[in-house]
Amino acid sequence: MPCCAKLIKPLLQGMLAWYLLSGAMPVLAEGIEIRKAEARLTGDSYLLSADFDIQLPPQVEEALKRGVTLYFESEISVHRSRWYWLDTEIASFVQVSKLSFNTLTQQYRITRGGLYQSFQTLPEALRVLGRQVAPPIDVSRLDASSDGYFSRLIKKGSQVGAIAWMGLDITQLPKPMQMDALTSDQWKVESARFHWDVSPEKPNNGGER
Repeated sequence: MPCCAKLIKPLLQGMLAWYLLSGAMPVLAEGIEIRKAEARLTGDSYLLSADFDIQLPPQVEEALKRGVTLYFESEISVHRSRWYWLDTEIASFVQVSKLSFNTLTQQYRITRGGLYQSFQTLPEALRVLGRQVAPPIDVSRLDASSDGYFSRLIKKGSQVGAIAWMGLDITQLPKPMQMDALTSDQWKVESARFHWDVSPEKPNNGGER
């Protein structure tokens, strides 16, 4: 057995080296995937946040480095599901974030409203871009009794949920690029709509992938 072990070990090492050199190691998928979503109770308000993992396809990254500004839209919303009626929206937060690259300073910039941040590397910028936080939501808005007398009678049949989503807005691209973007899978950079339950009775409730 010791003799066999001596033969097997170099063989396994050789196989691992080939695996690494051949590029067979798994890579992160291109696009946007949600990593974590949560609703955190702080005082009398809920803070909803979501973390997205953003991996730009080569064509999109190349356009960014050529000076094309990328517009990302994100949404975090809270709704009440009711078996006796249609879902009702409690609150919705939509934010537009701009990602750009300065060819002179070789820096990436994220702009949100009148605020901006600069980064030395693209992974740094994408990590911050993927962090989305909604404004505080008063805990009383998650109470089913706010729907009126009828809801107070059957409020146990009402459930609060949240949705998080993020995607690249190709309608904000320069006009000559929009047609190519519409017909290319490289430009379909968006996440699935992630849903998780929010319980008003508990201080922490969220979902993670």
